Amino acid sequence: MKFKPCISENDLPRSFPPQHQDVQPGIECEMVPRPIYDDPCYIGCGKLKNKVALITGGDSGIGRAVAVAYAKEGADVAISYLCEECDALETKACVEKYGATCRLYPGDIRSEKFCRQLVQCVVSDFGALDILVNNAGVQFPQPSIQEISPQQLCLTYEVNVFPLFYLSQEALCYMKEGSTIINTTSVTAYVGNDQLIDYSSTKGAVVSFTRTLSQTAIRQGVRVNGVAPGPIWTPLTVSSFSADYVATFGQETPMGRAGQPYELAPTYVYLACRDSSYVTGQVLHVNGGTMTES
Repeated sequence: MKFKPCISENDLPRSFPPQHQDVQPGIECEMVPRPIYDDPCYIGCGKLKNKVALITGGDSGIGRAVAVAYAKEGADVAISYLCEECDALETKACVEKYGATCRLYPGDIRSEKFCRQLVQCVVSDFGALDILVNNAGVQFPQPSIQEISPQQLCLTYEVNVFPLFYLSQEALCYMKEGSTIINTTSVTAYVGNDQLIDYSSTKGAVVSFTRTLSQTAIRQGVRVNGVAPGPIWTPLTVSSFSADYVATFGQETPMGRAGQPYELAPTYVYLACRDSSYVTGQVLHVNGGTMTES
């Protein structure tokens, strides 16, 4: 097999063409430039062999990069997504390229019924569930707290927080010792964001959820951890912010650029495999150098 050259720092964009998509969570295949989700220098070594992973929001962005890295490490992948069929099919093709099985499960994770049926379907289709990645989320920037409507507040919590409870409750009915739950939080949970008050508060809830669930889930041998990304070039970015904001997205970080999805994927691999066997209740920060207090 021929491998492409490794991606260097100079290959990564520090600015983006102004662009905006009107509907969340956004379509990756319409972004310019496309996010980088498959690191040609990442070669798996079987760290997740014979494992089954369920990734919410796995059709694009961070979730897609995680799905591809898991496939390289030998895991089969179940992808939950809302309705972005073209992105989901592209992710499925890439996962299968690396020899893994991939199944797609469209639906709305705001529904408790769907969440529970999703886990049950994955267990039925694959025979097990070893890794749950709670990754899907939405954000709706507003200039002040007065602009956050009750409808927006409810929607943000219904997508970013409630499904973690539904999915984790159901998953823990099937998970065995050595299984893991990984939750995507955000740098905004630690440093805030004056345009994302409701979103930041949901991500703070994810941190607390992660820490607390870890204390009970470990009784059955299941570890629970989180990842707190900084600004990452994903469809959520272009479907949330104005075109002008997108043009300089990520430049406020010490590294002076937004991260690419592939740069987070190894963190999710680490938390899912035996390398992190003594790690639970923790949040790992991948944010371009922003200082946070864990």
